[in-house]
Amino acid sequence: QVQLVESGGGLVQAGGSLRLSCAASLSVFSISAVDWYRQAPEKQREWVARISSGGSTNYADSVKGRFTISRDNAKNTVYLQMNSLKPEDTAVYYCKWTTIFDKDYWGKGTQVTVSS
Repeated sequence: QVQLVESGGGLVQAGGSLRLSCAASLSVFSISAVDWYRQAPEKQREWVARISSGGSTNYADSVKGRFTISRDNAKNTVYLQMNSLKPEDTAVYYCKWTTIFDKDYWGKGTQVTVSS
């Protein structure tokens, strides 16, 4: 069974940085894309960033220039480096792996709280 484990969340002051990790029990070479999503209290889950199998990246306008998605193939891990954090970035962050067979796997999420 595929497992995704997110880590790296926590409490940080506005302007600070965090790096989230999403480690998978399957090879990055079996995926077509990895996305990060987030869900703030009483809000819908929103897409944050994507890295494709070819390494191309895309970002939501709200995080462009502040967040960077990357991966370590050897560790089957995808990262989300978050800089210049704002209180509105507070949310539970989830990673989603989409395989080459178009099957999605979600992690359980990691809480990010940014204080003003």
